[in-house]
Amino acid sequence: MKNRLSRWQQFPWREKNRFQLLVDGSEIFPAMLEAINSAQTQILLEMYLIESGAVADSFIAALTAAVKRGVNVYLLFDDYGARGFTQRDRRQIDEAGVHTVYYNPIGFWNPVLVWGWHQSMLRDHRKLLIVDDRVAFVGGMGITDNFDNVRNPENYWHDVAVEAEGPVVNDWLTVFQSNWDTWTRKQSSVSVDLFSNKGVSPGGISPDERSPGQAGRVASGRYFGRSEVQRAFVKRVLSAEHHVWMMTAYFVPMSRLLRALRLAARRGVDVRLLVPGPETDHPSVRYAGRRHFNSLLRAGVRIFEYQPRFQHAKVLLCDDWVSLGSSNVDRWNLRWNLEGNQEIEDSHFTHDIRELFETDFRESTECGLQNWRSRPWVHRWREWFWGRIEGLLEKLGERLRRYKDKL
Repeated sequence: MKNRLSRWQQFPWREKNRFQLLVDGSEIFPAMLEAINSAQTQILLEMYLIESGAVADSFIAALTAAVKRGVNVYLLFDDYGARGFTQRDRRQIDEAGVHTVYYNPIGFWNPVLVWGWHQSMLRDHRKLLIVDDRVAFVGGMGITDNFDNVRNPENYWHDVAVEAEGPVVNDWLTVFQSNWDTWTRKQSSVSVDLFSNKGVSPGGISPDERSPGQAGRVASGRYFGRSEVQRAFVKRVLSAEHHVWMMTAYFVPMSRLLRALRLAARRGVDVRLLVPGPETDHPSVRYAGRRHFNSLLRAGVRIFEYQPRFQHAKVLLCDDWVSLGSSNVDRWNLRWNLEGNQEIEDSHFTHDIRELFETDFRESTECGLQNWRSRPWVHRWREWFWGRIEGLLEKLGERLRRYKDKL
């Protein structure tokens, strides 16, 4: 295992971890709530999407109960992603003694000021829970009823998360601490040392208990426009020998990733792409991404569109390497959002991921090249139109970034 850091990496590979795959809300939410209910010292929750409802109520109840037990609770919510979190629920957690900070609050600004628009686009897209320096949960889910397949069995959003124990938990602590410090200074909120818990070993378990152990690395995407997630994925795709399987909710990739996927397929690697079908929360993004299908299919990439419900998961598989978390590896994510993915190298975990993919492939419709070329003209027009819009937004983003750099 190479522990030497590349210049674009913040954290090294760490061994002797434990990772468990969690699929859909029926597995993800109970595991997170169980960890919160057993917390003894502190709970750290960083979340992009949170909306008031049954799922949010269950988390509010667990978090407020933890405060009553003497647990310190720190919540970092993206201000835009928390638009559906009601004032009533906000007051409830504040009155309970929960420390809450909102990332990049959206205020009023002069729309003529380009810098104001640029600032509002910077979002915290991470989905991260850390309990007692012991366990971390990383994935693509939000705390909303959309992901609850118990209360919403027909139309719930399909997503995954990973439960992590071991040395990588302290790296996730570093990620949370850095973001927390930045926004507590700006909002005059409580600033604390989140590493101050005494008697808790790294990852909450001793080395003797970590057998056989799994290798993992935290990819935080800490620099806007310089994503560790994409760099690692492109590097793995270019060196893959057998499989490159990718599932994403929003397929609007950078050109270097497109080239890497085509090159891998042309040299005989099994390259597959799993994307949402008709069920999606952003149809325009779906059409913008579909304009790339022709070149990928011609190169030998197999493309599957998930049918039962909205496919919201973000998972990258290259041979025995997995990256799972919040990043869709799309242009918008890479340019504007803070992201967080857990990278894992372990044959047993890879086996679980392959089973996940194979199950989802069976519930998808494969796009064949001939069928794709004979698709209705209205689909072609939508792909052209939304592709043009996406290109204009990309150019706008580049100009805004250049403007920022000059300030």
